Amino acid sequence: MLSEQSVPVVRATLPAVGGALDQITERFYGRLFAAHPELLRDLFNRGNQAGGEQQKALAGAIAAFAAALLERPDERPDAMLSRIAHKHASLGVTSAQYKTVHEHLFAAIVEVLGDAVTPEVARAWDEVYWLMANALIAVEARLYRQTGVPEGQVWRPMEIAERREETPDTVSFVLRHPDGTPTAPFRPGQYVSVQVPLPDGARQIRQYSLSAAPGRSQWRITVKRVAGEPAGEVSSWLHDRARAGDALTVSAPFGDLVLPEGESPLLLASAGIGSTPMLAMLDHLAATGSTRPVVVVHADRAPETHAHAAELRKLVAALPGGTLHLWYEEPGDSGARTGRADVTALDLPAGVTAYLCGPLPFLRAVRGDLLGRGVPAADVHYEVFGPDLWLGHES
Repeated sequence: MLSEQSVPVVRATLPAVGGALDQITERFYGRLFAAHPELLRDLFNRGNQAGGEQQKALAGAIAAFAAALLERPDERPDAMLSRIAHKHASLGVTSAQYKTVHEHLFAAIVEVLGDAVTPEVARAWDEVYWLMANALIAVEARLYRQTGVPEGQVWRPMEIAERREETPDTVSFVLRHPDGTPTAPFRPGQYVSVQVPLPDGARQIRQYSLSAAPGRSQWRITVKRVAGEPAGEVSSWLHDRARAGDALTVSAPFGDLVLPEGESPLLLASAGIGSTPMLAMLDHLAATGSTRPVVVVHADRAPETHAHAAELRKLVAALPGGTLHLWYEEPGDSGARTGRADVTALDLPAGVTAYLCGPLPFLRAVRGDLLGRGVPAADVHYEVFGPDLWLGHES
C-alpha cells in the first residue's frame, strides 16, 4: 500500500511518467547493458530487446502496478506479479539484481523527465518501485523454496534421450538426468528454461513448456523454429545442433498456468505451439482417469503444421468428459472447421474455468468472447510465450 504522502504525488504524475515510460525503459536498458553487458549476453532475451517487446512489457508492468496501487489500494495485482515472478525464477533472477535495476531505472527517469523529478516525486516513485520489487522478491523466494533450490541456482545439466521431428518446423526433445535419477516433479502446464551456447559466446535462454505429464522419469519439451536473428537464435540452435545424447542446461520447472485440482469443468484453448502446456494437462488428466468435463479447442494453420495432432486426439478421446474442437486456416480433408477458433459456437458447461495459450491476438479474441458469454474474468487464465504485452489491459 502506498503511503498517504505518496498517493497524491503518484496520482498527479502518473500521466507524465506513464506517457514517457517507453522512452524511460529504452534509456534504462541502454544504461543497464552498458554497465552490465553480461546481462544482455546471458540473461535477457536479445530477440525481445531487438524488437522492443521487452521494453514495452516493462513499461506496461510499471504503469499497471502504479495504477493498481491507486485504484485498489487494499489489493495487490497478484496475477501480474505471479507471472513475472515465475519467469524471473526460471531465469535464476536474484534479489540483489533488483538494486541494480533500481539504480539504472531511476537514472533513466531523471534523464528523460529532468526537472519534473523533484525530491518529492522521486521519493513517491521510489516507493512504487520498491513495493513492486519487494513483492516480486517475496514471491520468487517462495518459488525457490517450493522448488527446493537456493536463490537463483535453478540450472541443471540434462541429456537429450530422444529427438523427434513433429512437423517441418517443430521438434520435440525428451530430457533425462545424465545419472539416471528421476526428473523433478512439476505441475501440468509449467515450463522450463533452456540455456544454449551461441557462436558469439553468449548463453541465451528461452522458455519451453513441458509437453507431457509429470510423474515420469523424463521430461519432454517441444520447440518451434522461430524465424530470424536474434529472435530465433535459440530455437534454430536446438533444431540445427541438438541431437540425442547431447547435453543441455535446463532450469527447474516454473509457471503459474497450471491444471487446477478438483472436478470443475475446464476449457483448454490453444493456438499453434501454445498447445504444449495443454498436452501436459490432458496427459495428466488421462493418466489419472479424470472424468471432469474438458472442452479442448485448438487452432492452427493446417493439419501438417499442427504438432502432436494425433496425440491430442488420442488424449481427448481417453477422457470420458472430453470434447475436441479443431480449427485450421487450411483444413483440407481433416474434418476441422475453417478459419479462426470461435468459442462462441461451443456449448460450454456452467462454471467453466478457461486456460488459454497462444499468440496475443488469439488470447485477446478468445478471452473477449468468453467474457462476452459471461465467464468471469477471474476464471480466464492465460500464458504468453514471450514478454507479456497484455499487462494493464486485462480488466
